[in-house]
Parts: sequence; structure tokens; C-alpha cells
Amino acid sequence: MERLGDPVLVAKIQKFFGVETKFKPDYNADSRHTDKKYVIRNKYWYYLFLFGTALGDEVFYTGFIPFWFWNIDGAVGRRVVLVWTLVMYIGQGVKDIIRWPRPGPPVVQLQSKWALEYGFPSTHAMVGVSIPFSVLLYTMNRYEYNVPLGLAAAILWCSVICVSRLYLGMHSVLDIIAGLALSIALMVPLVPAIDYIDNYILTNPTSPILILTISILMIVYYPNSGKWTPTRGDTTMIISVCVGALMGAWLNYQTGLMTSSNLPVPHVIMWPSLTMWGCLVLRTIIGFFFVFLTRQIVKHFSYSFICALLKQDEEQLKKSENTLENKHKTIAELGCKYVTCAMIGFNILYLLPQLFRLLRIERPRFFTEI
Repeated sequence: MERLGDPVLVAKIQKFFGVETKFKPDYNADSRHTDKKYVIRNKYWYYLFLFGTALGDEVFYTGFIPFWFWNIDGAVGRRVVLVWTLVMYIGQGVKDIIRWPRPGPPVVQLQSKWALEYGFPSTHAMVGVSIPFSVLLYTMNRYEYNVPLGLAAAILWCSVICVSRLYLGMHSVLDIIAGLALSIALMVPLVPAIDYIDNYILTNPTSPILILTISILMIVYYPNSGKWTPTRGDTTMIISVCVGALMGAWLNYQTGLMTSSNLPVPHVIMWPSLTMWGCLVLRTIIGFFFVFLTRQIVKHFSYSFICALLKQDEEQLKKSENTLENKHKTIAELGCKYVTCAMIGFNILYLLPQLFRLLRIERPRFFTEI
């Protein structure tokens, strides 16, 4: 255990992939002050691992989730989003309960984005398991395709994410192993249970009340990290996207837009025609435009509205320091993220598919994926 948590081991991994330090490490220094004191000797590994770490980041979620719903399979998408949300919530919570720091010198942190967060367990590693392997598990009996090839792709996906976190100096080997183990342990009961949860959410008339209540309680009673970190805000975004998506799917079902498919499973995968490719591109461009528009409009008005409720000056609150004691800013930012991301999730599953149908560019099976 001690060996796996040793930062020297991470430094050796960095050196193996061509990260050369240009300074004599001060073991009493904060690793965040070692910025730019390194040389990248191998650009291939550098760009590969930048891409790998992006697979577990907000930029990836923003693109992957809408694209999957609009262009691939909504039933699989809902289940994957539920698994991802629950796994990430638990992982982020454990991270702020245990409060183990990220590796220090002689490790160099090639990115400072996550430096304020704690390191154990690696939630990037947890994403590296939960997303590709839940996609695999929910599609292997639903579609006819080469499952061993899909398994190999999931393993490669997970491996690139995990090694990228070591390469960038953001986690110890112990952090990675703990993230993998925790994610696997959570998915064993979650993957089969999600089928029942998804069906309950769609069919129960009171689901929106339950979803809103549980999600707000999850945010309010999120574990205290002992210091301000962006973890709680990131977790709020994940929860609220899931909330919006589930509310959109529920409304589709309750209004009769969504019905069961009569096609037998497993489905044969049909490669899209030129016309289908054109519709896919149009859906993606139009969809992302409205997602961006939703984000800008809702973020602005929700933050202003919350500040008005709190009787706080909006500009002063934005400029104020992020601390646990700054309750007003915490409430405003979490509330704004919750409303904004929930609306984005709702639009992805409800409003935009209706727009696609109006424009006659919808994906034919979208409203039959239960």
C-alpha cells in the first residue's frame, strides 16, 4: 500500500513516458509551485494522455451525452447516465471524506486544473470503468456486434484514462487502483438494478417529485471536504444533467410520445445512408447550438435570480473568494449549476427531439427506446 502511494513511483512513470524535470525537487514544497519546471521529450505521449484525461472531463460529457441520445440509443443512454451519476457521486463523496492529497514532489503536475481537489480515489479511473463498460454491458444483448472487440475498446479506453492521470502527475498508483476497484464494486449491483430504476422512473406519475427531492438532498448533504474545492460543484453538474435527462424522458413517456418498440432484439446494426448521415450532422449542429444557447441564457438569469433571492449584489458575489464560509456564493453557484445543467439535460431529451421531428431530421427509433 505504501509503495503504491509513493510519489516517486509516479515520477518514474512520468520519466518513462518522456517527462524530464528541470529542477532539483524540494520535498517540503507544494507541488503546485513546480509548474513548468519540466520538459516534454515525447510529444506523442503528451497529446495522447491529454486526450485520455479529457475522456473523463466535463468537455467529454458535454459532447458524448447529447450525441449518444440524438444519434445512437436513448434506452442505453439513460442507463449509462444513471450509472455514471451514481458512481461519480459516491466517488467524489469518498474523495472529500478521506481527504488524501494528490502526489507531491518529485512528481510534476502537468495541469493545475484539478490541483485543489483531493486525490483518493481517482474519479477519472471510475469514469474510465463506468462509462465504457456500462455501454458495453447495456449494448451486448441489445445489438449484434463483435463483443470481444467492444471489450477490447473498453479496456483501451479505461487504460488511456488511468495512465493519463499518472502521466499528468494528478494521482498516485494507489489512487488509480482504488478508483478502479470502487467503480467495479459499485457497478456489480448497479448495472442490473438500473433496468428496474429506469422503468420505475418512466412509468411512475410521481417520478419528478422523487427525482427532484433526492437530487437536492444529495447536493445539500454532500460530504464536507474541510476546505473549498470544485468537487461539490462538479458533482452538482453531474447530478443535474441526470435529473434533466430523466425528467425529459419521463415527460416523453407520460405524454405518449415514447412507446415500446416491436422490433426483436438483438438489433442488427445498420450503417447510415448518405441521407441519414446528413440528418445526423444537422441534429448534432442544431442540437449543440441550442445546448450552448440554453447554457448562456439560463446560467445568466438563474444566477441573477438566486442573488436577488439572497439579497446579494451579483457582481460582488462573483468576485468574492471561494471558501466554505462564503455560504451565499456557494448557494448561488450550486443553484445556478443545478438549474442550468438540469435544463440542458431536459432539452436534450425532450425539447430538441421534438424540434428534430418538426424539422423531419429525427432519428426514427428515438421515441421507441424503452
